[in-house]
Amino acid sequence: MLDGSFRNGVDKVTGPIGARIVRLGVTADVLTVTGVLLSVACAFAIATGHFGWGVVLLIGSALPDLLDGPVAKAAGMQSIRGAFFDSVADRITDSLVFGGVGWYLAGNDSPHMVLLPMALLGASQLISYQRAKAEIYTFDAKGGLMERAERIVALGVALTFPSLLVVILWIMLALTVVTGIQRFIKVWRQATDENPVLAARRRETPPLMRNLFDAWNETDERTRRRWREWADEQRKIRRAARNDRKS
Repeated sequence: MLDGSFRNGVDKVTGPIGARIVRLGVTADVLTVTGVLLSVACAFAIATGHFGWGVVLLIGSALPDLLDGPVAKAAGMQSIRGAFFDSVADRITDSLVFGGVGWYLAGNDSPHMVLLPMALLGASQLISYQRAKAEIYTFDAKGGLMERAERIVALGVALTFPSLLVVILWIMLALTVVTGIQRFIKVWRQATDENPVLAARRRETPPLMRNLFDAWNETDERTRRRWREWADEQRKIRRAARNDRKS
């Protein structure tokens, strides 16, 4: 959801930064590897209960992931190979970080609690797989309430307030499962509409079920639209404040 709402604004900021990094001789692959290495340190910090360092390293591992795309674009090196490498690195990073959370909970809460971050990891890998598989068939599976950006932000909040760690993990798990359902329905509808026979059968679906699916999709689109409207309003407020200071 954040990816769709703030992508244009983020690109305007990261684009010039990517160009500067290219002039320093740093490649996108170097940034991707750096992010993975920082995630190893982040996982160790979380596993040993050093949540302050965990937050710092979590942000540190997210920044290279944010910048490797703009760097590749600025260098004219965008490729399927780079996109594949970045995607694999993201899965490794997620596994390491949530593995660190599981290690901490197993040692300080209950051995059974390790299942919570592992379930969250499994659900997050599923929604990533849904998007990758859908794109192979030229379908759009983006969107949802808990994408990777939201997971990083939520985990950062959880590490900042350790007493809320388990509660926030449960919320993340629920929203990640909802995201998986949203993406499944979205791709299912696209695949159905592409096939004339299935599309005809869909029109024969009882109105109640069809309306439920349509309402679900409309709710997701409405939520994303509200995020975009809120972001636009915040930009207008900041722009007006800057103009007031100048005058």
